[in-house]
Amino acid sequence: MWLLYAVGSSFFAGITSILAKCGIKKTDSDVATAIRTIVVLLFSWLMVLITGTGGQTTQISGKTFLFLVLSGLATGASWLCYFHALQKGDINKVVPIDKSSTVLTILLALIFLHEGITVPKIISVVLIGAGTLLMIDKKQDSKAQATGKEWMIYAVLSAVFASLTAILGKVGIEGVDSNLGTAIRTTVVLVMAWLMVMVKGKWQQIKTVEKKEFAFVMLSGLATGASWLCYYRALQTGQASVVVPIDKLSILVTIAFSWIVFREKLFGKAVLGLIGIVAGTLWLALL
Repeated sequence: MWLLYAVGSSFFAGITSILAKCGIKKTDSDVATAIRTIVVLLFSWLMVLITGTGGQTTQISGKTFLFLVLSGLATGASWLCYFHALQKGDINKVVPIDKSSTVLTILLALIFLHEGITVPKIISVVLIGAGTLLMIDKKQDSKAQATGKEWMIYAVLSAVFASLTAILGKVGIEGVDSNLGTAIRTTVVLVMAWLMVMVKGKWQQIKTVEKKEFAFVMLSGLATGASWLCYYRALQTGQASVVVPIDKLSILVTIAFSWIVFREKLFGKAVLGLIGIVAGTLWLALL
């Protein structure tokens, strides 16, 4: 049963980007992020209720709470940049860059957390890095020629903030259940996302969101929540060394659906790049 949950986690994580892309064709990405965060927040606190860890809230130290808030701010920035990149660029270009946050996380962990670097880790970094470069080959990126490099800038920023999320989150969850930490971070993301909407004067745009796109944005939030729930259930009864790499393969689901839904095709170098990213991710996850 745990294997089904692991596959479910990967599937829902993979279709999140597809559903979000469908919901931001006309809807502003900041507005969409704020709306979907409501759904994700409900799921994150649902997980706290399921695990019964809500009582730990009063036991969180000031330092831990600070890092959880900082991690939440980094998460919010990552989500805002990621969905803006999705709105401007191809999914099969944006997602690989976002996944490259794994490389940045390893480097930041080496610098700030003094985590050791090994030969297998170096191999993984090279595979993921090279794979990402191959998948965003400029000669094959027709949409980049039409919209410029704006999507790439936001995609890179998304990866950077995602890496900071991991580093800050690691410090913030010391002595705190990970589900409770996630719920607190998501609360911060919600506040940040809606503040961005208000500060940028986009509040009125909420009323003009088409019902169809609103539904897709909500579904993307539900997909994220479903992925979290399946992932947790899989870890409860399955081996982490198997569950984690299966979850990381969500990129394959995203690429497959990007072709089915948006007809975004992969060419020779991009296919090799995808193989490199998957191989590097699996190698790293199985270390």
